Amino acid sequence: MATENALPRESSGLSTIEAAKRCAAFKAVEDHFDPAYRYIGIGSGSTVVYVVEAIAAQGRAITNNMIFVPTGDQSKQIIIEAGLPLGSIDSLPPVHENPPAISEVSSKLLAVGQQDLALKGKRQSLDVAFDGADEIDEELNCIKGGGACLFQEKLVATSAKKFVCVADYRKLQPRLLTAWKAIPIEIAPMSAPVIKRMLITLGSPDPTIRQGGSAKAGPVVTDNGMWIIDAPFPPLKLAKDLAEGDKGDGSKGTWEVHALGRRLKRIVGVLDVGLFHGRNGIQVANSGEEGGGQKPVAAYFGMADGGVEVRVAQEIEGVKSKP
Repeated sequence: MATENALPRESSGLSTIEAAKRCAAFKAVEDHFDPAYRYIGIGSGSTVVYVVEAIAAQGRAITNNMIFVPTGDQSKQIIIEAGLPLGSIDSLPPVHENPPAISEVSSKLLAVGQQDLALKGKRQSLDVAFDGADEIDEELNCIKGGGACLFQEKLVATSAKKFVCVADYRKLQPRLLTAWKAIPIEIAPMSAPVIKRMLITLGSPDPTIRQGGSAKAGPVVTDNGMWIIDAPFPPLKLAKDLAEGDKGDGSKGTWEVHALGRRLKRIVGVLDVGLFHGRNGIQVANSGEEGGGQKPVAAYFGMADGGVEVRVAQEIEGVKSKP
């Protein structure tokens, strides 16, 4: 953990919280943005606006050689407005520079839908993904999805060699669900009644379908055409908090972060869960597996005094994925 005074220029006219976000964003970009990178993930939320500002300040000579991949419509517009080259997570090129040509026979089969696009081999990974969070605990587990982009945010984070989180001081808590009271869950609309009943049995006292408020009648609809259920639970435990004999699986009234994340993901109708837990990108790489991790390798918190507190992941050993 380190605290540095990283106040960038032009922050003096912002509110304390906005200035804190901007300081954290500029410091994160300073530490984790490399001009040699090719593919950059850009998350959603108010903090990411300052991340893009810091990247754009590097100049077109650097950024024009890169592709910026958004986590949803909001970050797509931020990228476009900043004049950065836009890409998408489903169009990353293959690792080899010269993909094999499609034969005449394959072309005919593709035309009539009898063969897929033959996207064989490894695809490029994002070099880094920057995103915010709604709450972050001391082991860098995160709650995300307050902006209803959690599935695409997780898709981008786990497609990156490293995920870097940027937030303000309010988001740093000792345990998840301390200040942020509910876990966002992205679901298929027709499954909402069944999922709500299941969540209640798992210990969520009042799961609710997120509504659009005054701006929109009815439920919030995500970029994927899904709904969001906000499921409150008691503060989540870390493995080190569990008493002897308590597996953290809800059977004793307590949930450990990883156990709850895995359990919620197994519910039929759930697209994804706003708990970012498990491994970080360094652990995935060191295990010899492809892809990235859900947890950030580092989290940057803009503080009220103008400094930036940096929390770096302590887990670096290779760990195989758990079911």
